Amino acid sequence: MRPKILLRIASVIMLLHMLGHTMGALTWKDAPNAAVKQVIDGMLGNRFDFMGRSVSIGDFFAGYGYGMIGVLLLVSILLWLLSAEHNRRFILALGLFLLFLSIIEFIYFFPFAAAFSLLAGVTTLLAMRERSSSV
Repeated sequence: MRPKILLRIASVIMLLHMLGHTMGALTWKDAPNAAVKQVIDGMLGNRFDFMGRSVSIGDFFAGYGYGMIGVLLLVSILLWLLSAEHNRRFILALGLFLLFLSIIEFIYFFPFAAAFSLLAGVTTLLAMRERSSSV
């Protein structure tokens, strides 16, 4: 398969990952049961001073989630742009980053999210390999 197509497939996969992550980031406070509500309330209700600000673990959790939306969108855009202009080293770095992200998501989050990053990472590295063999 052509590297351009592989990178665009990886881009769409990461865009879908970003959309799913956005839904999760915007609804994480919606507790499905009383036990989860108690944890969420604890994350939001216990505030402490940090670098001149009163914050909670829930603030950090939300902030990391919103930041990750931007990271996933950026990765999707970069993959699409790289499909038009190949930079082997950058494609390699992005592919390895996606494999790293999939490991983190598998360990700390859940397999469904990890599968998106893993699939995009493998597809990206395949595009790099195809590009190398066609040159």
